[in-house]
Amino acid sequence: MSRLVSSSQPRTSLVRWALFVIPVIMLLGSLSGLVAGSTTQNAWYQTLIQPAAQPPGWVFGVVWPTLFFLMGLALAMVLHARGSRYQTPSIALFVTQFLINLTWSPVFFHYHKVTAAFYIILVMLVMAIATTVAFARVRKAAAWLMVPYLVWISFAAILNFQIDNLNPDAESLYVPAVTSQIGSGG
Repeated sequence: MSRLVSSSQPRTSLVRWALFVIPVIMLLGSLSGLVAGSTTQNAWYQTLIQPAAQPPGWVFGVVWPTLFFLMGLALAMVLHARGSRYQTPSIALFVTQFLINLTWSPVFFHYHKVTAAFYIILVMLVMAIATTVAFARVRKAAAWLMVPYLVWISFAAILNFQIDNLNPDAESLYVPAVTSQIGSGG
């Protein structure tokens, strides 16, 4: 009996999933941060007292795209996995934790709700752990791809907690907008 599927077809299907999912995850993650103004150049953020463990700003610019790439690849692997009864719940958990992730930057950087952001990151961490466990039931490699994300958001939760403690008035800090005055000729 001849084979209906070539041996390279399953690999090609994973590549197609990855080529779609990874850019979507990276784009949504980047847009969330961009819209929220989540950079070290954020004037409000610059006024905050930073914890000793705070990494330099460029680290965030390297870590987050890398994490979004790994998360996208993990999701693509789970989407590609056919026949697993854990696939649908795994995808639902991933989407939930990712949507929670997308809310953190606006809450922290745009609305300056440092305490609320801390609780959001705790829920995100719990959901990301649940996602990783569910991914392990579908594809162990997908779960391993989530581990750096778990480590980073654990560290980010600690930073968020320390920033909250060091800046109890963070929400009420007023940072005037930068304006330029054009002198009237005279």
